[in-house]
Amino acid sequence: MQVSLTDRQQRILWATVRHYIATAEPVGSKALVDEYNLRVSPATIRTAMGVLEKAGLLYQPHTSAGRIPSDSGYRIYVDNLIMPSDDLGLKVEQLFAKRLNWENSSFEALLHGAAQILATLSGYITLITMPQPRTARLRHLQLVQIDPGRVMLIVVTDAYETQSVLMELPKPESDATPRDAEIVERELQILSNFLNTQLRERSLSELATLDWSELDRQFECYGDFLKTLLAELTRRSQPPTSTPIMIRGVSEVLRQPEFSELQQVQMLLHLLEEEQDQLWPLIFELPTPYVSGGAGMPQQSQQKRVKVRIGTENPLEPMRTCTLISATYRQGSVPVGSVGVLGPTRMVYENAIALVEAAADFLSDALSQTA
Repeated sequence: MQVSLTDRQQRILWATVRHYIATAEPVGSKALVDEYNLRVSPATIRTAMGVLEKAGLLYQPHTSAGRIPSDSGYRIYVDNLIMPSDDLGLKVEQLFAKRLNWENSSFEALLHGAAQILATLSGYITLITMPQPRTARLRHLQLVQIDPGRVMLIVVTDAYETQSVLMELPKPESDATPRDAEIVERELQILSNFLNTQLRERSLSELATLDWSELDRQFECYGDFLKTLLAELTRRSQPPTSTPIMIRGVSEVLRQPEFSELQQVQMLLHLLEEEQDQLWPLIFELPTPYVSGGAGMPQQSQQKRVKVRIGTENPLEPMRTCTLISATYRQGSVPVGSVGVLGPTRMVYENAIALVEAAADFLSDALSQTA
């Protein structure tokens, strides 16, 4: 969401979100004057809050009430106004290492222990997926021209399974002159050879984490095509059935005022207990293939390791008053599982993000040690 805010408006949005997270009560200008050193008058704060409301970042639940953050307000807060707590992340990793001994435990026991610790520390529902089984490795691929503008990608795995998919070729900068079919065939063969050299023996899941910024100049025109191709391979590498999700901390989070309605609680519990197949793809979400834009690329376009889905950004109805924060844990460079917390949108985001990232780091280290 592109919203241009002044420094003052950013500070007032930050203070409003912080106050609402702490109190669960609509926020007025007097509360901000009393509790935050904003160095402006209540009238100036009211004017700024009105601007933030018109921008869709705050809203009034009742006419005479103060304001509370919208999902869009939380998104600006998370993306631009806070930083995860590095100190907390380090302390959590040390706590995991102290309480959980991977040398004398199975990895499943470590997951159970980590889930319980994370639920206790965060106060939110903790969700951890079991690690995925070994994924297929690429043995050979070939790009074959089917007709002008379309190619077939043929992939052979180390188990000698064959997959194929039709894909559109990138169009030349000028459509005036169609490209000669023989030239395209030669280019596709060169590209196939290049990809085989780069990708052979890699797992299909690993392709999601590759950085293609070092591609030779001769393949620059294929950049978007390669990104689409890798995304398709990654999608096909997803296992057909989800693994179980370990869930802890339900009773604690349901004490929050956001879960006072029985119907809402029942919908959320039904999702957690009976519909994990719908929940699983949201938690174990592989990163998209990363193609660097080089110097000057905006920070927002860089691949973020921790995924934050706020309120209506969640596609499942029972989660639309919740925030899901998740990160993958890895075996080597390959994402094999995910750890996350699910709580109300009125969440202490900087702490929750640090906790999830620390838990993912710990599980990645433990899986590497126990593998």
